[in-house]
Amino acid sequence: MIDAHLRSIEAGADYLDKMIGAAERAIANAKPPDIVARRPGDANAAAGDLAMETVSILRGDGVTPEAIRWMWSDWIARGKLHILAGAAGTGKTTLALAMGATITTGGRWPDGTRAQIGDVLIWSGEDDPADTLVPRLLAMGADLSHIHFVGNVNDERGLRAFDPATDVRLLSERFADCGSVALLIVDPIVSAITGDSHKNSEVRRNLQPLVDLAALRSCALIGITHYSKGTAGRDPLERVTGSLAFGALARIVMGTAKPTEAGEPRRLVRAKSNIGPDGGGFEYDLEQVAVPGRPGLFGSRVLWGSAIQGTARDLLAAVETDPDDNNERGATEEAADWLRDRLLPGPVPAGEIKREGERNGFAWRTVQRARETVGAVSTRHGFGKGSTVNWSLSADSPIDATAQSIDAESAGHNSLAPMDDLAPMERVPGGNGAETILNPGTIDAKNVIDAKPECSAPVGTYGADGVFEVEI
Repeated sequence: MIDAHLRSIEAGADYLDKMIGAAERAIANAKPPDIVARRPGDANAAAGDLAMETVSILRGDGVTPEAIRWMWSDWIARGKLHILAGAAGTGKTTLALAMGATITTGGRWPDGTRAQIGDVLIWSGEDDPADTLVPRLLAMGADLSHIHFVGNVNDERGLRAFDPATDVRLLSERFADCGSVALLIVDPIVSAITGDSHKNSEVRRNLQPLVDLAALRSCALIGITHYSKGTAGRDPLERVTGSLAFGALARIVMGTAKPTEAGEPRRLVRAKSNIGPDGGGFEYDLEQVAVPGRPGLFGSRVLWGSAIQGTARDLLAAVETDPDDNNERGATEEAADWLRDRLLPGPVPAGEIKREGERNGFAWRTVQRARETVGAVSTRHGFGKGSTVNWSLSADSPIDATAQSIDAESAGHNSLAPMDDLAPMERVPGGNGAETILNPGTIDAKNVIDAKPECSAPVGTYGADGVFEVEI
């Protein structure tokens, strides 16, 4: 009985030994699972893949030092973000176009140095290429064959407006269709922010794709923005509207100012530079001129003046109104300048005015007061939910004389770029990409400088919000 029991135990032990041996052999011969390096949540990862994040480490002696690739020494550098900020009416967009025009012709910068020829890519969320941007570029002698505009996006939903907050990848894919892009202009840069533009983390996260694009494509990036209202006299970096991250992430921040004294030149200053000297700047003026070879077409251009020295804060404060001055122009007056320029080409939907006003830092109530200041009228078309409301300048609206005439005293200045020998304009080759890049050669520029909407004395009533609505 005992012997039989012992034999049973020995048999069980043998069986256990065999099972252990088989398991060991299976483990030894087993193929380890594939480990796929991917980001967590990657939609292209197969089920069962093991997520793994890695970070690269570079030892100092493995990094090759590189010099800053200046396009305009100490002012504009390839692969870097630049912010161009200023109050409404200082000509920020025209200044950026002037820089682009210089690049397209290999013209001279304000300090007399010559630019290297390159292409310029422009996205504007506020100005139309045909009636605003192209006339200005022509007035400054730009070679339009080197100018490209970002158009609509074509996706599964059809055509839609380009969104700098979400469509940077699509834009990068079309760079090859734009020649050798040396400068990318984004106006306004705040449109690249999907969240709260006053939050540091959201601004940095949303701007990073554009910053990476500039570095990858080795082009300078200029983002145009505004100063916050009521900040005259403060540090220019603190005046940039939104989060301080706009100024912190940019390698160079430029500021503009319009003098309160008539006849005095405006100023462009270098408020900050992480890659070169800061301070100093240049005087400049803006003028409207007839575009050669384009009867009836007018555009604004930059007239560069003398170099100026000093800190950015002091240089701006010297021409801006003292914040304690009783004659200080308030937010309504600033909004009135902006609104007058915006309505000069013709009627604009009220909803569009509200959105653009907010992007420019104006409260809606301030814009409404500005409408009364400039004498604009609100016209309703249709009835009910399908009706639309447009704002336009009335026949009696006061127009800033400087926007309609050329300053005779500016004749001694040199324009930014030569007007003659413009290269022929051609359409940029198309493709199957999702982005439409327009070449100015395909745009029928329209004269809107001297055009004012004709209307008889408006008939209507004031609403509860103070808006005068014209009866049609």
